[in-house]
Amino acid sequence: MFFESGLVAEPFIEPHDINIVGVDGNEECLGTWLLIEVVDVAVQDVERSGAATGLDGNAHQKPDAPGEHGIDWRLILISHAYKCHPLIGGTPERPASRLPGESLSTRPLPLWREGRAMVTAWVIGQDVEVPAAPPTSELFTALAAIVGEPHVLTDPEITASYGIDWSRRFSGPVLAVVRPGDTAEVAAVVSACVAADVPIIPQGGNTGLVGGSVPGPQGPAAVVISTRRLTRMDVVDDLAGQVTVGAGVVLADLRRHVSAAGWEYGVDLAARDSATVGGTIGTNAGGIRVCCHGMTRRQVVGIEAVLPDSSVISHLAGLPKDNTGYDLTGLLVGSEGTLGIVTGARLRLVRPALASAAALIGVRDAADALDLVNSIVPWGVRLLAGEILDAATLRLVCDVTGLPWPLAEHAEHVLLIETESPAPGEIALDIPLDRDAVVAVDAVDRARFWAYRDRVAECLSTLGVPHRFDISVPLERIDEFVADMRTRLVSIAEVHTVMVFGHLVDGNLHVEVLGPDASDERADAVVLRCVADHSGSISAEHGVGRAKTAYLGLSRSAAEIAAMRAIKIAIDPRGLFNPGVLLP
Repeated sequence: MFFESGLVAEPFIEPHDINIVGVDGNEECLGTWLLIEVVDVAVQDVERSGAATGLDGNAHQKPDAPGEHGIDWRLILISHAYKCHPLIGGTPERPASRLPGESLSTRPLPLWREGRAMVTAWVIGQDVEVPAAPPTSELFTALAAIVGEPHVLTDPEITASYGIDWSRRFSGPVLAVVRPGDTAEVAAVVSACVAADVPIIPQGGNTGLVGGSVPGPQGPAAVVISTRRLTRMDVVDDLAGQVTVGAGVVLADLRRHVSAAGWEYGVDLAARDSATVGGTIGTNAGGIRVCCHGMTRRQVVGIEAVLPDSSVISHLAGLPKDNTGYDLTGLLVGSEGTLGIVTGARLRLVRPALASAAALIGVRDAADALDLVNSIVPWGVRLLAGEILDAATLRLVCDVTGLPWPLAEHAEHVLLIETESPAPGEIALDIPLDRDAVVAVDAVDRARFWAYRDRVAECLSTLGVPHRFDISVPLERIDEFVADMRTRLVSIAEVHTVMVFGHLVDGNLHVEVLGPDASDERADAVVLRCVADHSGSISAEHGVGRAKTAYLGLSRSAAEIAAMRAIKIAIDPRGLFNPGVLLP
């Protein structure tokens, strides 16, 4: 018997004997188990087939007498369930049974993969025990022997925070949190978890907003490998303008370290005090300096990582010219922990601006702001940042933080721009006199201006659990997209607030939708469909995570997704690294 989204096809047990108890109803059913309960089914009810497939993959003839199931007779019903169980690796000819210690009369048994679906079954008659995976206590003992008992966290009250991301929309069960101290320990931890068929979630600062750094809500419970102890920071290489650091180094600490040597790291973002180097590499983070220095991928010139087979790749020379095969560094950047666990990186550095000036300027809309940027930044002057906030977002920041409204008049949007100056105290901005604007040249005032932007996420969290979207659209279509999106969201009665801000000059907007429950994805579907209709990307800098896997086809072709899936299967054939993240 096969089911797909609750539709019965080719049954060999009459449908009235089946009670569907947990079907989503959505034809896609992504992320939802298809739960089947068999009610009083006896062998004589098998009308259309004299045999059924057993757990061993073979056809078994029905017994002569109704109800005689016997030890070898295991009548099963098969259903499709999306989101393949990460522990399953079987085929129809050789099923794989891996639900440790479970009696199959109480839950479905995963049997084999079929495309993107997983074939599952309920077993009736005899209670059949699945071959158990190594006991959890044995795994914990093995992990403690590798990293030390203090660095294996199993108390649910402690591990709970590792199972929910910063957005508060995405969470899942944590079996344990392991905190290795070096690459060798990471490799040994991976080996132990793989041997136990336990999924692995790499995690840095856990500042993500798309569920990419936490287990999936439907389990199974995973081991979170925290990279926070990987804090190596080598001496800055002045000749090359590079530095080698561990994946657990916090972005703010990295920036202070290289600043002391007269350099700057090109990636900066509001979560700098929590976000780690490894996490930003995993998502190919952007931030406020992309217009000047590019995304994280541009900064990473070498990488060290542990692969799913526990092997270590280390390529940290940082040579500017090194054409010796596939660019594994570039492949791992942005892979969101699905291909390997980054443990260290060689980073390109830039020289900091000699001085800078920032301005807050009232603007009508994005088009007005972009025209202004083009006209007020003198030729040859380096643009360091160009951000935009709509009035609702800026007003919220003022109300929550107590900061004053920064301009003399109300404005529909506010542009925050920063440029390099030729000397301290000088302003390299040609702002028209008729513009409502304020300018800051000293560090204290610039920091005060940036507080309006940096504290947005913190202030939004006071309103509940927003639906957060990190998208990009062509610069000339920003206003058109925002207007269209707002119009479409009117169709969802629960939506009461929509705020838009972001990295204007990159075309990267952050959209915040308030009103719908955290689990209600109608707003997600509307916003992301609108992004695609305006030739944009559903993920600009936060990654795909779990939040957007179902929508990946809006930004990537079937051929591209197939190629990515082939890479994933080749490197992680058992699907244990961050299962359910990035790929549908």
